[in-house]
Amino acid sequence: MRGFTQRCCTTLLGTLLLGASLPVLAEAPSTPVRLVVPPWPGVTVKTEILAQLLDTLGYDAEAIETGAAVGYKTMETGDSDILLAGWMPAQQESYDAAMAAGAIVDVVNNVSGARMGFAVPGYVYEAGVTSAEQLDQLDNRARFEATYYSIESGAQASLMIHEAADADTYGLGDWQILDSSTPGMLSEVDAAYDSGRWIAFYGWTPHWMAVRYDMHILEDPEAVYGPDQGRSDVRTIVRTGFADDHPNLMTLLRQFTLTADEQSQFISEYSLEEKSKVAVARDWLVEHPQRVAAFLDGVTTRDGQPAIAAYESRFR
Repeated sequence: MRGFTQRCCTTLLGTLLLGASLPVLAEAPSTPVRLVVPPWPGVTVKTEILAQLLDTLGYDAEAIETGAAVGYKTMETGDSDILLAGWMPAQQESYDAAMAAGAIVDVVNNVSGARMGFAVPGYVYEAGVTSAEQLDQLDNRARFEATYYSIESGAQASLMIHEAADADTYGLGDWQILDSSTPGMLSEVDAAYDSGRWIAFYGWTPHWMAVRYDMHILEDPEAVYGPDQGRSDVRTIVRTGFADDHPNLMTLLRQFTLTADEQSQFISEYSLEEKSKVAVARDWLVEHPQRVAAFLDGVTTRDGQPAIAAYESRFR
């Protein structure tokens, strides 16, 4: 299998007749499809699934591993093509700037059921804490030790919770907001679950935490994490020129959608079971022929053949 890397090669087709060279007829070399891959496990595997499909259809794929904010900038400069990680509303500022510049086309929400917000363990939820409004109630505040765990400082989700604390939303003004790496935060969550300790943290789905933990996202009436109780879209975004140049791939991208549960499951395989992204993506493609058939409906290979036939010859 060709790897998920840039490959630049030109094939020269020539014919020799009666010892004389005839004019050369050559297909234009394949320009790599450049995929922005922020360092998040769900996007990593999801993008690998798309890359393997592209490879099967005769397209080269190149990974550009960078943060989402930088990814939007690379679309504005024409240095990338596709981002499968346009999480809204968390990335609204970067998205709006790129859209205002006419640099991007919004294709589709590629994950249904995505959500983010204040999260607590199931045993805390069952004890009656179902809304962020209850976090700072006297007894609850003590059990949470007036501490809230978030992810990387500077991430949009962390900016949201710090803005809420600055405004004393839900009484969080004097809480300790602990920013950490995502693994660091989840290490603390893991320890809390093991001991039955109360903990409030930033949770979201799709993610392996939704598979591993009995996790509940609280009601958020003040919309700290966005409207509609933190329900989110994960947008597929392409640079404007790519949309014009690749109508066949645009058909694929419009149909390339997953559920939050599906993505959480393969995130778990990648992050917790430590399978390679290549293996997780290939297994998913092998095990979900009906889902892939829906992705490929009306799509062709690069040379115009039915895409589903190429898929079946490789993965079934």
